[in-house]
Amino acid sequence: MKFDLQGKTAIVTGGGSGIGKAISKTLAAHRASVHILELNVNAAQECAEEIVTDGGLAFGHKCNVAKQSEVKHVIDAIAKNAQLDILINNAGIAHIGNVENTSEEAMDKLYAVNVKGVYNCIYAAIPYMKKQGGVILNMTSIASSVGINDRFAYSMSKGAALTMMYSVAKDYVAYGVRCNSISPARIHTPFVDGYLKEHFPGKEEEMFGKLAATQPIGRMGNPEEVANLALYLCSDEASFITGTNFPIDGGFVTLNGN
Repeated sequence: MKFDLQGKTAIVTGGGSGIGKAISKTLAAHRASVHILELNVNAAQECAEEIVTDGGLAFGHKCNVAKQSEVKHVIDAIAKNAQLDILINNAGIAHIGNVENTSEEAMDKLYAVNVKGVYNCIYAAIPYMKKQGGVILNMTSIASSVGINDRFAYSMSKGAALTMMYSVAKDYVAYGVRCNSISPARIHTPFVDGYLKEHFPGKEEEMFGKLAATQPIGRMGNPEEVANLALYLCSDEASFITGTNFPIDGGFVTLNGN
């Protein structure tokens, strides 16, 4: 069985909804034991219950990734009972605005979750992975590589997650730790539907079409497509890959404007 994760323990932050939920379910379907870390513990537990119902193994944990003490407490507890093989830094928040209309409060919040949250999880997990190797996967964004209108703070945070990946891959390759990142374009998640309902009431379908059309391939991606890429990068089939960013963007980065 290709991409078999039997016997491996995975942590997925923000793994109870959207892309994170798809990743959690996909890893579990390939026989990993999945620990879902969520600020919303109900979402974590609901996802874990779905996985168990489908015959997999999963656990939900309440954790604010912005707080190092919480992250360390949860990851230490997981590592006490299992070898930590996979860490997926998926938890994150969005923000719309340029530098002029990005408040200090918003900037600090983006940093706390999207930057410090990634650092906190790697900081807690790397001592365990140094002992036996492992895989770290940062979920970034195409906004970490190209300019996008009104994504000043968000781009900053995802750019930091991207460059943290490069540093970790370099610093720990000798320990058998692989670190890569995935940079999605627009993915159709409940967040997108909620955003359109809030900002474009009555015009959701029209605006959805416009957003989908920004990908040269003509549609948004779906969470399962991102999850399949994550599965590959976390599997032994990707054992020769580290220090690499993988756009999954329907051609957005390379084809727009060409």
